[in-house]
Amino acid sequence: MNKLMLIFDSEKIDNPKVCGTNYPLSICFIVVNEFCERFSYYGMKALLTLYFLTYLHWDKDLSTAIYHAFSSLCYFTPILGAIIADSWLGKYKTIIYLSIVYVIGHVVKSVGAIPTVGNTDVHIALSMVGLILIAFGTGGIKPCVAAFGGDQFDEDERQKFFSIFYMSINAGSLLSTVITPILRSDVQCFGGDCYALAFGVPAALMIVALVVFISGSSLYKRSPPEGNILLEVCSCIGFAIRNRWQRAKYDPPRKHWLDWAEEKYSKRLIQEIKMVLRVLVLYIPLPMFWALFDQQGSRWTIQAARMNMAFVSMLNALLILVFVPIFDLIIYPLVGFCRINITPLRKMAAGMIFAALAFGAATLVEVNVVKTVVDPAPEGSYLMQVYNLAGGNVTVKIPGSGLFPEQIPHLQVNTLSYSPAWTRGSTELSVRVEVIDWKCARCLTVRVCVLCEKVLTRAALPFVCLCFRYSNVNCSLQACSNLNLGLLDFGGSYTFVLMEESGTIVPYKMEDVKANDVHIAWQIPQYALITMGEVLFSITGLEFSYSQAPANMKSVLQGGWLLTVAFGNVIVLIVAEGAGLEQWKEFLLFACLLLGVFIIFSIMAHFYTYVDPEQLDKVYMMNSSKEEDDHDDKKNKKSNDIHLVKAGQGTRL
Repeated sequence: MNKLMLIFDSEKIDNPKVCGTNYPLSICFIVVNEFCERFSYYGMKALLTLYFLTYLHWDKDLSTAIYHAFSSLCYFTPILGAIIADSWLGKYKTIIYLSIVYVIGHVVKSVGAIPTVGNTDVHIALSMVGLILIAFGTGGIKPCVAAFGGDQFDEDERQKFFSIFYMSINAGSLLSTVITPILRSDVQCFGGDCYALAFGVPAALMIVALVVFISGSSLYKRSPPEGNILLEVCSCIGFAIRNRWQRAKYDPPRKHWLDWAEEKYSKRLIQEIKMVLRVLVLYIPLPMFWALFDQQGSRWTIQAARMNMAFVSMLNALLILVFVPIFDLIIYPLVGFCRINITPLRKMAAGMIFAALAFGAATLVEVNVVKTVVDPAPEGSYLMQVYNLAGGNVTVKIPGSGLFPEQIPHLQVNTLSYSPAWTRGSTELSVRVEVIDWKCARCLTVRVCVLCEKVLTRAALPFVCLCFRYSNVNCSLQACSNLNLGLLDFGGSYTFVLMEESGTIVPYKMEDVKANDVHIAWQIPQYALITMGEVLFSITGLEFSYSQAPANMKSVLQGGWLLTVAFGNVIVLIVAEGAGLEQWKEFLLFACLLLGVFIIFSIMAHFYTYVDPEQLDKVYMMNSSKEEDDHDDKKNKKSNDIHLVKAGQGTRL
């Protein structure tokens, strides 16, 4: 036993280090691999919704549904990869094999974006197959890469690794969300936006990630798989429940319900299952944090698009790169200097508070944004606009309605007004037009343009456009270049009338909806707060999941951690579709829900007892040695073989 331990220690000493640090050299390959893989994933995902809308010509509802289904699948599959790693292939081989699946998915997805390859059905089929393969690839390697990187470190250096690991994730995300949209729009191929190139670059980065990871093979410390541990865990839990049900009336009570499995399973395995279950119980309230966090890519982006500047989708990834060093080098040491015991679970609870505050800030911003946004029409009504292209001032009178009391000047649009709905599908509307100070009243006609022909049961934004124009107008198409359209603010809606004057095309701008006057900078506080919450919650949660897991269940527990993200997305879908609240009320609801979860989680964390899996190894090694001394040589050898098969699930030599 001592000889084996000495060999293990010598391997640790011989492991080369990064210059000037105690980090093993192997970690460089893992971090670069993670950077390239995250570039690959987020670069592809940044274009996905636009690809559905403009290339596959799906509507917004279908595009949104497929997008969220893909995102959820990416976070449900980690548990599968964790089972494969811990029970069958080991983390190293699992990362390699599923990375190959990942690369194939990217290649298939890129081929599906080539217009000359088949028809629309072929493009859809290739895209769906590619996305499924990508989901299994990225989800399968997620828990393995984090746990495999943690295996390379001693306990003292492991927390810093997870910070660097998380920074590599956000660095890849930041660069990819900048580069891939540029490749799509600025590079033209096949007569349009080059989606094939924009998806091909992430595929190339994933190939680089795989090559880099394999290049460091000789430097890695590898923990071999220990058999189908998940099946044994489920069998042990099932046996304990059955045994307790059958014998509780006759046998004396036991300290823990899992102790009823001692007749069949080793005490070591039972203790390891207790450790995992305690952590999994703590995971129950965690999806609510991710329900708030993941709305950066949906609700917050929509909010930003209605403000008077481009939205800041990259701000979170950028702030992560700033905040992680600040927390690691300044805040955490300062808190330790003040002798404040800040445990991992307390950090996670503090992260929840910051996320709730972020949504409180988002609520305040939303309240101010909606003041400058046109409200949707009430149920059973339309929003009506009148464009005056008649050549003179006009007044519009609709019988029984006083919608347009003011004159409408030439080449102007009126303020949006509500109009009661008429028969579904009808384009008949009684309108009387009076021309003011214009001699050619006889050549005026009225055209009713119905852009949404049915009355929706819920409040929506259908438009009725009344266009007043000359009766005899010849329209021709010709190239218009270098048109100066003036300033087009975010949140505004404009209509341009192109008229020929002195042989040149002159655009006349009409402002349908006034631009928002809420500056995008007001979103910075909510992004800063949510990012601080992410640093406290997510990075700490990764390290906590690793440190509290037995050696043979680390990938499984990492997979369970990632499952909380998937369930967080499900919460967003349920609340967004079922609540039907105004956006600011929805933000406030999420903030209140997370504060409630914070209280529950804090109570659970107070009663949690931290464990050291390595101490568990030492205790059971000592117990194993004592048991060996109590048997004769022959029985000792036989018994020892059986013990290693039984308890070896958690033994690391």
